[in-house]
Amino acid sequence: MTKAKSDKPEPFEKSLQTLEELVRELEAGDKGLEDSLELFEEGVTLAKDLSKRLEDAKTKVEALSKEGGKLVQKPFSGPED
Repeated sequence: MTKAKSDKPEPFEKSLQTLEELVRELEAGDKGLEDSLELFEEGVTLAKDLSKRLEDAKTKVEALSKEGGKLVQKPFSGPED
């Protein structure tokens, strides 16, 4: 499952779906050691990229929060449980 490199990154949701597929393949347990290690390495790389993209999005949300006409950083809070 090697992603072709291009100038524009794959959409976040597609990358997340790819990571989920990698996890399913690893959990199936039917791969050899070398194949499993390759899938694991690809998954770690993808997970790091997704984490960075989420952090970048969080930073943008915080930067765009305004209070009293001044740009202020506000922590992002998700939906209340």
